[in-house]
Amino acid sequence: MSVSLTSTYAGEFSGKYIAAALLSASTLDSGAISILPNVKFKSVIQKGATDDIVKDASCDFVTNQGTLTLTEAVLQPEEFQVNLELCKKDLHNSWEAAQMGYSAFDNLAPSFAEFVISHVAAKVADKTEKNIWSGATANSGEFDGFTAKLTADTDVIDVAATTVTAANVIAELGKVVDAIPTAVYGQEDLTLYVSSNVARAYIRALGGFAATIGANGSDNKGTQWYNGGELSFDGINIFVAKGLADDTMVAAQKSNLYFGTGLLSDQNEVRVIDTSETLGDMNVRVIMRFTAGVQHVFGGDIVLYS
Repeated sequence: MSVSLTSTYAGEFSGKYIAAALLSASTLDSGAISILPNVKFKSVIQKGATDDIVKDASCDFVTNQGTLTLTEAVLQPEEFQVNLELCKKDLHNSWEAAQMGYSAFDNLAPSFAEFVISHVAAKVADKTEKNIWSGATANSGEFDGFTAKLTADTDVIDVAATTVTAANVIAELGKVVDAIPTAVYGQEDLTLYVSSNVARAYIRALGGFAATIGANGSDNKGTQWYNGGELSFDGINIFVAKGLADDTMVAAQKSNLYFGTGLLSDQNEVRVIDTSETLGDMNVRVIMRFTAGVQHVFGGDIVLYS
């Protein structure tokens, strides 16, 4: 069977593939942080702070008794691209099996072009997830993630990290919660973002492997207590941020962490180019262009365990 891709994907429709690639990153897909789409160049997030404005009452408006200080946080997504050449022979068997009904996958695209884009989009989503939390703009294909930005912000509350295990994870989580500012503690969108190894240690601890937990673990079920549901600590929701490096945690409000992307702007582009007709080969070239970046607003309201 011969497969020829005679069209390219660009313009408005391509934005759907960019959306799938970027927003399928687990942090974004789960709505764990705030998303600013359609950022053409940069987005300025205004920050307002007031001093003590409550005073003793009087009959007159005597003087201005408060000060409002306006500052800003700038989210400027960086531009990225994917230039990839794939051999149709390597991918065609998988796609053909899906078309014949023998595939174990449920959501394979009906056309070969869409199958190729889906394959690449999954890779972009994985990279985006890592960049959101652990990216470094000095590395090709990366932007400064939250760990880098929070580390550089002297207002952020820092908690020294150690190697987290099932034996100490409850104590280490407690250090993070104890450092949360009073004004932030109890806010509805307050979240503990933890790395995968911290989550595993916490689940193991609640299965009876921590000194403060009985030998039979949570609900007396031992290691069978957890079935993949939500986690919390001291009443604060836990989100497993797969892009966080081991032994790293962040306590912050969702409304204080932002991801920005052009998404629907004309900087986004997806093209699938079949070079068989022009070069006589079996290759398909995939070209993607998109923008992405993160920013926090109030560093003093965030705890970084790193």
